[in-house]
Amino acid sequence: MASAAHPHRSRPQIRIGIGGWTFEPWRDNFYPAGLAQSKELHYASRQLSAIEVNGTYYSTFKPPTFAKWHSETPDGFLFSLKANRFATNRRVLAEAGDSIARFVDSGISELAEKLGPIVWQFMPTKQFEPEDFEAFLALLPQQVDGRRLRHALDVRHESFATPAFLALARQYGCVPVHTDAEKFPAIAAPDADFAYLRLMRSQAHVPTGYTPEAIAAWAQGVRAWTSGQRPRDVFVYFINGAKERAPAGAMELMKQLGLQA
Repeated sequence: MASAAHPHRSRPQIRIGIGGWTFEPWRDNFYPAGLAQSKELHYASRQLSAIEVNGTYYSTFKPPTFAKWHSETPDGFLFSLKANRFATNRRVLAEAGDSIARFVDSGISELAEKLGPIVWQFMPTKQFEPEDFEAFLALLPQQVDGRRLRHALDVRHESFATPAFLALARQYGCVPVHTDAEKFPAIAAPDADFAYLRLMRSQAHVPTGYTPEAIAAWAQGVRAWTSGQRPRDVFVYFINGAKERAPAGAMELMKQLGLQA
């Protein structure tokens, strides 16, 4: 498949997956019985086409770890990485430069063509302050080791639901994360360079987390993004709610779109 370093192509890429790969309840409904934990990434990456890594939000990893993830996953697979929280959980975002650089230079380029968007997640209490937020966006690097970076902004305060935020994101080549969570604003950016969706309302009593009808609606949205006059890449992650259902939901969406891992 085409490299993530070149987002504008005639055939946009669709990546569908889950958050992480280490989750005990998946060991009785997603992973085969008896599968060694050391083989879980190998298995998950062959059922899905992407994984959003949450561990990089809390901890700093070294280059050999990213290289290992690259080696254990098949061609065409992508990782979205959550940037370290020290970059985003601060009162003055304009002072985040050192933390941003520390994360970007931690070895993420070892993922090479499997490096997908970086997610910058902000606290639900973090309000939109245009000048400070623009100063933060200006600090985001456009590349690492020659590979173009794509940035997704996971803002969680209702003050971001404003045209001013969308305009800033567009100016700096960033894309707002769209979520269906009840507690966070659902920010849509129809003119963004790509779509980044985090689906957070899966239900335990539904085998696929979302009903097939609900997944069909998301599938229609994916088709709309990847077609028309300006086709764009789409990333969809089934994140939480009834997290044990996330893999089934992701695989059902892939099925409805006629995709294989």
